[in-house]
Amino acid sequence: MQGMRIGVGLGFTSPVESLDDALARFREAEAAGFHTAWVPNIFSRDALTLIALGGRETSTIELGTAVVPTFSRHPFYMAQQAATTQEATRGRLVLGLGPSHKVVVEDLLGLSFEKPARHVREYLTVLRALLDTGRVSFEGETYRVNAQLERPEALRIPVLIGGLGKVMRGIAGSLADGTITWMTGPKTLGDTLVPAIAKAAAQAGRKAPRIVCGLPIALTDDPAGAREAMSKAMSIYGTLPSYRAMLDIEGVTSPGDIAIAGDRREIERSLRTLADAGVTDFNAAIFGFGSDRAAAAARTYELLAQLARG
Repeated sequence: MQGMRIGVGLGFTSPVESLDDALARFREAEAAGFHTAWVPNIFSRDALTLIALGGRETSTIELGTAVVPTFSRHPFYMAQQAATTQEATRGRLVLGLGPSHKVVVEDLLGLSFEKPARHVREYLTVLRALLDTGRVSFEGETYRVNAQLERPEALRIPVLIGGLGKVMRGIAGSLADGTITWMTGPKTLGDTLVPAIAKAAAQAGRKAPRIVCGLPIALTDDPAGAREAMSKAMSIYGTLPSYRAMLDIEGVTSPGDIAIAGDRREIERSLRTLADAGVTDFNAAIFGFGSDRAAAAARTYELLAQLARG
């Protein structure tokens, strides 16, 4: 895949799975040969806590959050937890962050979602200083922070943000180490996101950004049926404004329209298309489809592991 790293999303969206079973999935992903295991932070277990535990169960696989919301966690405490998690993983954490969505921040948490781009810019300024130097003195419109973080080890932590909007793309390149996306297709990435983020990184004197693309994927002989099922299961992403904007740029109607579905040849072709668009990492959200969804998911998992191993 022209050097594109292949990772697997470890859902953990249901508390039904025991913690021991969840940690076993970290070990399985490492043994299978995946480059990275990506952990969401939605309404179940805390992603950074899981990664800290998973880091003690593994030794080589990179472990990333996809993503941890920023509005609900002060940047000092985010830096504190991330530094602790990086120590637990022995330097294998990738910290994916995002502001989340207005419906979550305001309607669910009762916080303000005012000016999310300004929030993220100031948040990253504070966080980056604490992670890089252990101290910060910052006064902005949202945050006023004077603090010192005592770190047993100064392990660098790559930080990625969900840089979807125009201003956020610039922040992803100039202040973060790149972006982590979800429900964003190859046209949008290649024509819009990747060039904008790369330009911002170059102007800031930073190295080429990391571009992580997360999409649902299924190895199947019924791609149309799989896409229809994906659209139904993931319909919420067609209504959230930030994802809706990405689907509109892509020129599609439903989330299933940008999913990857088909036989081995089609999956390999789709991954090459993403690599050609500038994607450095693929975060596979494996979707079990068909009469035996578990077996179908296992086949997709094995194919992607084979591709990751090269």
